[in-house]
Amino acid sequence: MSDTSTAYEPAVVVGVDGSEHSLRALEWALSAAEGLGAPLVVAHVRSEALQLGAARIASLGTEPELPDTVARAVRTVVEERGHRVPVRYDSLDGSVTDALPAAARGARLLVTGSRGHGGFASLLLGSTSRTLAMTAPCPLVVVPHEARAAALAAGAEAGRVLLGLHPEETSDEAVGFAFEAAHHRGVRLEAVTALRLPPPQTPLLAAPSPALQVPPPLPLADEAEDLVKEAGLEQEERLRPFVARWPGVELVQVVAPGDASGRLVEGSRDAGLVVVGRHHRHRFGSLLIGSVAHAVLHHAHCPVAVVPPAPAEPRA
Repeated sequence: MSDTSTAYEPAVVVGVDGSEHSLRALEWALSAAEGLGAPLVVAHVRSEALQLGAARIASLGTEPELPDTVARAVRTVVEERGHRVPVRYDSLDGSVTDALPAAARGARLLVTGSRGHGGFASLLLGSTSRTLAMTAPCPLVVVPHEARAAALAAGAEAGRVLLGLHPEETSDEAVGFAFEAAHHRGVRLEAVTALRLPPPQTPLLAAPSPALQVPPPLPLADEAEDLVKEAGLEQEERLRPFVARWPGVELVQVVAPGDASGRLVEGSRDAGLVVVGRHHRHRFGSLLIGSVAHAVLHHAHCPVAVVPPAPAEPRA
């Protein structure tokens, strides 16, 4: 298997298994690759039965010639659609969750469907996509299945880009990815920062007599307004270097009380892409998706990009 980066442009890699979900991901990936001017690598991990059969034939000293019927069928789909970028087809061995990250080393994007063959039809996100969101070495884009897709008909370039932004936690890689995505699509970028306000103070003890009763405190409107204003300044400061780097991107800054995942899921109904970051697990240094990314992956109506941070530098 050759590297998915070339001397000219890192590739977009899409994992396929022949399911309807993966074919939707293939269409999105091909449209994205054409928009980026990047080659496309179509990767299929062969079934365990096919891998076992090939290994048995090889053990007899014979070169196995077992056709990958899924890769062949997918090639037909791509050629019938037509494409404006180079396309390569790779048949991979091993487990999907190991083989696809290995195939995506040096890639620009790894794209999958939300679910593949098998599993329960009611699941919104398959175990493979969930695992890849934690292990992919490059940004992972998960394309939702038809039941909850909103804006896929117009292709990968349609709809604004939504960025879930925590000014202190979201990595530069995630913010930069969102700006670049908006730039290539020619759409506006909406940076969403949501904050939870402290609950209003309430009396802990009842007054011993009516004469001593104190009226409940008024809502802390001024305090809430101050918190939102402060969060807005933090967001503006966080985005300033990226605005300077991408002056042509129309930026809409949103800071509001509430739940971040709920706002992103609702906004995904008419968005083209939601971008969230992936975080380090502080104790062990491995990567995790946070609660917001987890919720958005499960419920968003448009493709979701989960962007890993730069690798942590080894300790001395």
